[in-house]
Amino acid sequence: MTETRLAGPRKQHITIVSETFPPEINGVANTLRHLCLGLVQHGHEVTIVRPRQRYERKGLIPSAGNALFANEHVVASLPLPGYADLRVGIASSSQLQRLWQTNRPDAVYVATQGPLGIAAVSAARTMGLPVGSGFHTNFHQYSRYYGFGALEKLMCAYGRWFHNRTDITLVPTTKMQHVTSNMGITPTGLWSRGVDCQRFTPDKRDESLRASWGLEGNDRAVLYVGRLAAEKNIRTAVACYERIRKLYPRAKFVLVGNGPMRKQLSEKHPDYIFCGAQSGNELARHYASGDLFLFPSKTDTFGNVVLEAMASGLAVVAYNDAAAHEHIRHEENGIKAPLDQDERFINGALRLANQPSLLKRIRTQARIEALKLNWESRIKQFEKLVLNQNPKARLHARNKQSISIL
Repeated sequence: MTETRLAGPRKQHITIVSETFPPEINGVANTLRHLCLGLVQHGHEVTIVRPRQRYERKGLIPSAGNALFANEHVVASLPLPGYADLRVGIASSSQLQRLWQTNRPDAVYVATQGPLGIAAVSAARTMGLPVGSGFHTNFHQYSRYYGFGALEKLMCAYGRWFHNRTDITLVPTTKMQHVTSNMGITPTGLWSRGVDCQRFTPDKRDESLRASWGLEGNDRAVLYVGRLAAEKNIRTAVACYERIRKLYPRAKFVLVGNGPMRKQLSEKHPDYIFCGAQSGNELARHYASGDLFLFPSKTDTFGNVVLEAMASGLAVVAYNDAAAHEHIRHEENGIKAPLDQDERFINGALRLANQPSLLKRIRTQARIEALKLNWESRIKQFEKLVLNQNPKARLHARNKQSISIL
């Protein structure tokens, strides 16, 4: 009698193309770190294509035991205007085709929409490779914060053109599925995010760190983690903290992260605590040592920091959007306000600062919610959407009409 075995998912070679990748510190790089780690743990071969950082050499670099990938290909790069620490990749479609002819991937996932992403999508289409894309960043909304609001429609059209050249676009929330659908981007797949609750935990609260911030006993640490940039709506967080400080003069505003607004903020508010960019266990220690977490952004497609703060046992105040829309239940495990009501955002934070029992209950429930959000299920979700696509669905995507960006 022949023994029948159930075959597990086929182990495949996937190439991930991104303008940003660890050790860079941002939401996209963080998501890709978890994705790559999970794919490797599932037995897949992962190749990374990314821009060269300063002092790096270009070319194919075999991994030296890196748990995130088997190989990486580093291409030429230029700094992104306004973000000197971020770089865009410069590569031709033919260059990537030569790379992939040598070691042909089973699928390509393009995480960013820059010049490197365009070349990767073109190369994959020419070679007949399955290619998916990720809608990780609301670039079209950023124009409002930098005085180029008139370009928003053009950037929307560009995003539609870019993503509609791929077989599927992954979005992190149901709300973003509606947003991309309204932009004319099809088809989409829901790929949410997880959080590492072993790394981010209330157990890492550090009284010595709090003391270095000037806090004692039940003094409140109001925390912000993320880029210090206009599109993150930092001004609302500042206004919120200043209202809290009027009631509780010993409260401290702790900002973790760097960005173009840091110099301006530190000069105007020298009493704020600027911790710079943190990562790993140091980041977890900073989260756990806070009390209230402000997430004022209205442009994030998800906001991994919301889940990290919840896992760390913080009371999150956010707008009813992105990760907060999906995972926060108002006044149960966090506070959320309508996108167009800044005063509701501020009043929610004031309530938490003024009601210790509510603050304690929400912090406990936030941790409980985060414990449900593991990365393992998200990796399986990605495999299904990108590595095991239905060939008929891919054919349908290939036959979509490309939409002009003009």
